[in-house]
Amino acid sequence: MITTWVLPVTFGWSPQIPADWDPLADVTKELDKIVDQLRWAHPDVTVHPPVVEGRAAPVLIEAARGAELLVVGSRGHGEFTGMLLGSVGAHCVSHAHCPVLVERGAS
Repeated sequence: MITTWVLPVTFGWSPQIPADWDPLADVTKELDKIVDQLRWAHPDVTVHPPVVEGRAAPVLIEAARGAELLVVGSRGHGEFTGMLLGSVGAHCVSHAHCPVLVERGAS
């Protein structure tokens, strides 16, 4: 499990960012909530999820180098669009050095 984050991209203007904003801390806090739920549901599974700065697809491709399988989720946007592959999943399927499983979740 890898979580990524990246600063927002702006074109021609700069949003007001609070001086105390810490995107790494925010992402880590949200990830900790998810990992706590996983650990509670599956206490025998060890999870040490890294948080990495960067765009998701390239980070996942690099992390999967040498792996036997890369598993990514897909975003469900309803019946028809839920069948479509998201941009991260499509990038991973096209560029990974190992097989890729796209998990759609419960229907």
